[in-house]
Amino acid sequence: MMKRHALKALRRAGLALALAAGSLAAPVAMAAASAPASCDNWPEWTAFKSRYVNEGGRVVDTSTAESQTTSEGQSYGLFFALVANDREGFARILRWTEDNLAGGDLTARLPAWQWGKKPDGSWGVMDDNAASDSDLWIAYALAEAGRLWKVQKYTALAQLLADRIVREETADIAGLGRTLLPGPRGFQPQPGVYRLNPSYVPIPVMRRLAGLYPKPEWKQLVTTSVDTIVRSSPRGFAPDWVLVRANGGFLPDADTKAVGSYNAIRVYLWAGVMAEDDPVRPVLLKALAPAAQHVVKTGTPPLEVNTRDGIVSGAGPAGFSAAMLPFLAASRLPDAARQQRLRVDAKAPLERKDNYYEQVLTLFGLGAMDGRYRFSRDGSLTARWTCSAN
Repeated sequence: MMKRHALKALRRAGLALALAAGSLAAPVAMAAASAPASCDNWPEWTAFKSRYVNEGGRVVDTSTAESQTTSEGQSYGLFFALVANDREGFARILRWTEDNLAGGDLTARLPAWQWGKKPDGSWGVMDDNAASDSDLWIAYALAEAGRLWKVQKYTALAQLLADRIVREETADIAGLGRTLLPGPRGFQPQPGVYRLNPSYVPIPVMRRLAGLYPKPEWKQLVTTSVDTIVRSSPRGFAPDWVLVRANGGFLPDADTKAVGSYNAIRVYLWAGVMAEDDPVRPVLLKALAPAAQHVVKTGTPPLEVNTRDGIVSGAGPAGFSAAMLPFLAASRLPDAARQQRLRVDAKAPLERKDNYYEQVLTLFGLGAMDGRYRFSRDGSLTARWTCSAN
């Protein structure tokens, strides 16, 4: 316990020094200031795992009545385990995912997105449709685990999954190009109209898969993902969902009324963790700058935004502040980043229970700021533990 508190104190001291020097230009600058020299484990992941990952490798969202597991939770668990160099945890999460969400064979099908306690009291798949963002993160985690841990099984499985994503979860939309759909079914509400989710396309992940699997479709997916984020955010705030016509015109999503909230917060997070020399990073930072300025002005990320008129309501939880940290740092707003870090420390989302999603956002945000991981220009992953091999 003493070591854990001492590590937190070291990080905060490093944060203060970095901010005083005006060096919060990018998460990597924060990492250099706050990361200790040793290649330690990741205590926040250990705590998350003890709370939300059962012995079988199932990531359980205890805040839901069904104690549900989603492919999203499994995919994030794989990424965090890789960042923590937790090979046993990674293997267990992967095994549970394959056995329970993919019918025992990830080489043959995409994982179902939702599993939990069904109305009849039994446990199993509740919705067998897939979620493309989860599939992207699973493929990415497998590919990078195969590379960093030198496990050929993971490398092969990543490519098979990536190929299936292109075949089953994309569409060639006239006026836009080859585009990632949120899943294989249910995202074409009417002929010539598609429903998209801008938070489903983390550019570092897309870029890495495009580099590993040099099919023209992957390169197109990177381009259309950037276009989707920019063109769906006319006021500088990302929506949870958006519609696009076959002629490439974007429309507000009728079901969610163009609101940006719990889904959209990840758009800022993914933009913030991009490599500093990624050529589209300044494009996204500029397009989303009003969201950063709102945090500067009010001191909190918004809970909800009408992305068509920019009207904001409510203050987002501490997990939103954690998610915004890399984005604010990349936007060269050190004072705002310092305030949000203090808000995270004050509210301590990682010490509470039944807030799975907030804790996921916090692990991503603080993990990047504390130098646990970073993405290179090509999307490849560098984790802190890899410094022991250098």
